[in-house]
Amino acid sequence: PEGRVKPWGTAHAVLCAKAIVGVEDFAVLLPDVLVKNQSENNDLSLMMQNFDGNKAAQIMVEAVPDHMVDQYGIVDVASIPKEGHSIEIRGIIEKPEIGTAPSNLSVVGRYILPAKIMQLLEQTPKGAGNEIQLTDAIAMLQQTDKVEAYRMQGQTFDCGSKLGYLKAVLHYGVDHPKLGEAFKELIKDLKL
Repeated sequence: PEGRVKPWGTAHAVLCAKAIVGVEDFAVLLPDVLVKNQSENNDLSLMMQNFDGNKAAQIMVEAVPDHMVDQYGIVDVASIPKEGHSIEIRGIIEKPEIGTAPSNLSVVGRYILPAKIMQLLEQTPKGAGNEIQLTDAIAMLQQTDKVEAYRMQGQTFDCGSKLGYLKAVLHYGVDHPKLGEAFKELIKDLKL
């Protein structure tokens, strides 16, 4: 319909929140990825602690098999951090060709970003897929600010795919404090 804004990627969606975010630092949690981490110090809270401590933007990453790096944004780091820790990134490459990726650490879809990223997003031209790429704005941020990759401890579920969504339902269902046992019995009754 006329007057409707055409979506131009994740960065454009973040930029649409500029009036709400204002001059505050903020978190971005992409809804098609669920992160399951039931520890006391969950991944997002640890990312926030890191950001509060050193003001370095935090990008959640997880290791993926080398043959899948061409499906993700991949970070370039000097060394692979332990789970639950951050390391400064040298760059991010959007969907590199297999064999050319600088690591196997893929961007998960959780970010802690400084307010100034909004100004950078306004200056970011359309990139891959004719969309404004958040990775391009983060590369611009790196010219003046530290950006770190936080290696997650939890487990991700890609709910943008039907199978990923079903995996999430199963994992969350069996761990549910009230329904978990009944859910396990339901699975047994299916005689899979």
